[in-house]
Amino acid sequence: MKSFDEMGLSQNLLKGIEELGFEVPTPIQAEVIPLVFEAKSDVVGLAQTGTGKTAAFGLPIIDNIDIQKKSVQALILAPTRELCMQISKDLQNYSKFIKGLNVVPVYGGASIDTQIRALKRGGHIIVATPGRILDLIKRRAANVENIRTVVLDEADEMLNRGFREDLNKILEKTPDFKKTLLFSATMPKDVSRIAKNYMDNPIEISVDRQNSGAENVKHIYYQVHARDRYLALKRIADINPNIYGIVFCRTRRETKEVANKLMHDEYNADAIHGDLSQPQRDEVMGRFRKRQLQILVATDVAARGLDVTDLTHIINYNLPDDSEVYTHRSGRTGRAGKSGISIAIIHTRETMKIRDIERISGITFSHEPVPSGKDICSKQLYALVDKIEKVQVDDHQIDPFLPNIYKKLEWLSREDLIKHFVSAEFNRFLDYYKNASDLNTHASKKDLRSSDRNTRGRKDKRKGAFTKLFINVGSQENLNPSRLMGLINESLGSRNVKVGKIEIMKNFSFFGIDEKMMSSVISAMNGQNFGGITLVVEASQDKSDKSEKSDKPTYSKGRSSKSRGDRNIWGGRKSGGKGRRSDKGDSGGRRR
Repeated sequence: MKSFDEMGLSQNLLKGIEELGFEVPTPIQAEVIPLVFEAKSDVVGLAQTGTGKTAAFGLPIIDNIDIQKKSVQALILAPTRELCMQISKDLQNYSKFIKGLNVVPVYGGASIDTQIRALKRGGHIIVATPGRILDLIKRRAANVENIRTVVLDEADEMLNRGFREDLNKILEKTPDFKKTLLFSATMPKDVSRIAKNYMDNPIEISVDRQNSGAENVKHIYYQVHARDRYLALKRIADINPNIYGIVFCRTRRETKEVANKLMHDEYNADAIHGDLSQPQRDEVMGRFRKRQLQILVATDVAARGLDVTDLTHIINYNLPDDSEVYTHRSGRTGRAGKSGISIAIIHTRETMKIRDIERISGITFSHEPVPSGKDICSKQLYALVDKIEKVQVDDHQIDPFLPNIYKKLEWLSREDLIKHFVSAEFNRFLDYYKNASDLNTHASKKDLRSSDRNTRGRKDKRKGAFTKLFINVGSQENLNPSRLMGLINESLGSRNVKVGKIEIMKNFSFFGIDEKMMSSVISAMNGQNFGGITLVVEASQDKSDKSEKSDKPTYSKGRSSKSRGDRNIWGGRKSGGKGRRSDKGDSGGRRR
């Protein structure tokens, strides 16, 4: 296999990819780069995400650009805005040391006037979604009549999204002498038809179905009753305090339900799905890329084009029907020589799917028991101790307070001090899992009856009065429990507020609040702006308020709706709270 140095790429381009850490070409790069660089033939590449295909077509395209000509010389089409932006960013990084090269991304959901101005300044390479580039072509803002290379990336997904007619119209506008590169994870009939109609005797290159990092991925499945999927998901998050992964669900509805449950149970999570507006998608993905979110819940379609590095886990809340889709999902972790874990949560009737994936994809699953409450407590406790051990101490800031602290705690021995510390941080977490059941399908009905599920109806014995408040926004304005709690803290200046039961309706919501804080909350929140709506908050006239009094409070300690990722992360959740109410229908998540 040739190295990048031996492929004829320019020194400035080699300098750029060397800075990015490129060392040895991946199989798809080794095959495609020489063909595109020499412009010998059209190419069909069958490759999954994570195989390095962006560099496979991007590097030779960049090197073939004539910087002196201010015309569009290459057009790269992608199915989603996210993938379009990612490809553009990659090309700009590759060409960092090539002066004058202009890459212009164009996509829907952004100002078309801004994109038109960018094209007028001269774009050598356009990276576009089909709908937006077709609109620009019709407006005569983008001229593709003299381009030398067209790339169709994720061609199968573009067809799945209904871009067939747009692709036909775009390709008809391009010259016959161009070279066409088509990349697809699968090769359905519609993709084959495009290759036949618009490509000239293409060379087909197929890399192994497993991604280049697949050898670094451990495949695990947990078998539980279907009703226990969510409980198993929470335990997976709890046994992995530093989890940074994607949870794949089958439908948009399930994605929203799972994400809302996780957020309500104080996991550091959010969702991405087709019902979000583009600004909302950007906001969620921005927080996930910055690791302000630990868990992203998504459908396969919504996750297409999301190139996020260093994922530790991929969790299949539902197994896909197509084994290739599973391979595509799992290939998002275990990249660049790092290890990763792909987990499937299955029920008793899905073992054949596991066997089919093993047979078709050539991978091996390990059947492991769902983590027990004892295992989780042990892992989380040591994670906490490790975190405390490594915390940075600023002597200058803390020294003035130490004399009083020493005096206050002088009656405690070293051993007792450690016990007090651990108990303060951990008592409620230990209490939650002390009667945790065996979720595995071999568990007896008796065990299941005394399981986590029993905590669902358990009342907090501590007394505390809550008042039920009405607020005039709901799910239609994308309000969820986590955002409501952030809104409360923003209005009150990030005070430590106890919040009881939260009920999110379509156009309005209810939430319980410590009755001592009722007046302050109403006064602070009334007149605030949320999504363009002026908030109205008032005491509810619902006579069921009394039921709030025994609900466990949720602590919205120090978190704002703008920076949920800044909270203290421990096992996917914020530590130091004092218990909380469970989401209806789950096991009763808890605070530590």
